[in-house]
Amino acid sequence: MDRREFVKLSSLLMAGSAIPLAGNSNLFKEKNPAKVYKVGIIGYGDRGSGMHSVMKSMPDRFVVIGICDVLPFRIENAKSKYPTGIVYYEDYSQLLNNKEIEVVLVATPLYLHFEHAKAVLESGKHLFLEKTMVFNIEQAQQLHQLSKSYPNQVLQVGHQYRYSPLYYKVKEMIQSGWLGKVTQIDARWDRNHNWRRSVPNESLERQINWRMYREYSGGLVAELLSHQIDFINWAFETVPSQIHGMGGIDHFDDGRETFDNVQVMLRYGKEGMIGNFGATCSNEYEGYAFRIKGSKGMVSLLMNEGVFYPEPEIRAELEQVDGVSGATQLVWSSDKKGVKILDHPTRDGSFYALEDFHRCLTENKLPESNVSNAGKTAIVVALANKSLYDGQTQSWEPGYNLS
Repeated sequence: MDRREFVKLSSLLMAGSAIPLAGNSNLFKEKNPAKVYKVGIIGYGDRGSGMHSVMKSMPDRFVVIGICDVLPFRIENAKSKYPTGIVYYEDYSQLLNNKEIEVVLVATPLYLHFEHAKAVLESGKHLFLEKTMVFNIEQAQQLHQLSKSYPNQVLQVGHQYRYSPLYYKVKEMIQSGWLGKVTQIDARWDRNHNWRRSVPNESLERQINWRMYREYSGGLVAELLSHQIDFINWAFETVPSQIHGMGGIDHFDDGRETFDNVQVMLRYGKEGMIGNFGATCSNEYEGYAFRIKGSKGMVSLLMNEGVFYPEPEIRAELEQVDGVSGATQLVWSSDKKGVKILDHPTRDGSFYALEDFHRCLTENKLPESNVSNAGKTAIVVALANKSLYDGQTQSWEPGYNLS
């Protein structure tokens, strides 16, 4: 990079600086949200109820008027919190028959996503579909094709890091070449917990602990690592050419079928990159960790904070530019080895995603996380799980390129 480029990089990383970003500029947010959309939620577990809470913080955009769940205790919990203003359903088709509901949020177990998404589109309503988009490759292809029959309905998928100001800025850094030639990606999402939920009685085991069973769940790759996989697809505008996974039930001998310890290696042949994505349920030390390593520097990301660690030559130039421009504009990390990418933590990514969802609804725009790119992420997840369980390296095929 020449001096002019270092000045640009320094400006991007300058405290309080912002390229047009979701949540703090006009890139995603409409100027005057004029319409409040009436929402129905199908699936009221942790995610559905959590998204309801986020919507409650956005009363100028959304109001929830319908909730559906097949588990009676979840409905009772919701009623105790919201005794008025909401109609409750055990059958999602009845919720879809409610003519007042304009938008449906689907937060059901993964194996039900396609069924529920299809029904929402056929009912004429807009759809916010939680990640991972669908369970398998065929469903991704079918939903992508089906959506073309409903061009006036907005379908957004819940990969919220596509909307985070932090992650959007990192995408800009990658696209502008400020990391140099990226060759390695290291991503983890670890915990020290069995991931089980208590059940009122044994008959509800599979409904409540569906993540434990291969018939219903994509396991750790779908529930956790899909976020980081999706970001790499988005930031580099790519998909992996080869997918290889290894894993096992290595810690919890409790009847589960999905692995509690996984490592997935993705080869991005065109870009010359290797992505290492891992998760375990038996150690929480690293927690969420995401490092993108290039010849000019590395980005280290948490969910709401990030640091750019320049290579020595780049660091020296940044320090020189920073000194000339005032010596106080770059916010260096506590170890003095890196520069903070934002000078304050971001909000929950779901807020930014819903903010843009409202804009897309109002303007009939294609969401940043849509049926095409989220469908490709779902296919990567499905291929990763096939490799995990079959032990064979999987390859990307032309038919997976949804467009």
